[in-house]
Amino acid sequence: MLNQAIAKNGIRISELAEKAGVHVETIRYYQGIGLLPRPRRDQGRIRRYGGDDLKRVRFIKRAQALGFSLEEIALLLGLSDGDHCAETQALAEKKLAMVEGKINDLTAIENALKGLVTECSKGSRKSGCPIIEALAAER
Repeated sequence: MLNQAIAKNGIRISELAEKAGVHVETIRYYQGIGLLPRPRRDQGRIRRYGGDDLKRVRFIKRAQALGFSLEEIALLLGLSDGDHCAETQALAEKKLAMVEGKINDLTAIENALKGLVTECSKGSRKSGCPIIEALAAER
């Protein structure tokens, strides 16, 4: 029913932002960088947005939540006609590999910090803090 109301009358930018869960300035920014088209003014009045605009903003936000940059999202939008599944998959695979690399890096950091915390909790403080000493040590 909401989509019918949007399709019939359109919605203002503030309503679009609210329904998409973003700020009005976010909508304007997306328009400024070409991710979202500017709607025409209805007989010189305020701009009205449609259901496709709402879907597009939600798409952008979901893609960002998955780690895609705005530049990558622009590529995805360009591939969204359904005829470019292989290119879309390649972009997603590249993003997945990057995420896996970050996870590996974070796991290494986690293990290093666990080791430092374990050393610190042993309580054998001869001189100073084991964490500070480990960070300051030459390798």
